[in-house]
Amino acid sequence: MENKVFNLHDSTIAHIAKIIQVSLLTGTDIIDHLRMVRMTCDESSDLNAMTLEDDYACTFDLSIDKMLENANKNLNKQD
Repeated sequence: MENKVFNLHDSTIAHIAKIIQVSLLTGTDIIDHLRMVRMTCDESSDLNAMTLEDDYACTFDLSIDKMLENANKNLNKQD
């Protein structure tokens, strides 16, 4: 049985960079963030690239938007 080889799509690598930034900014454990990542494989391309699963990407983006919204509210309260 032959093992399939997969690559990370550039967008997935960029997402991992975002996770590192979120982890640093919030002081949370990066391992917890990485455990939540969900990926799918685009076997239709020659790269067999692993991309973010759509629902996961949407949920992550919404949580970042909410975090930024809360940060802005807190900044406005201080003024």
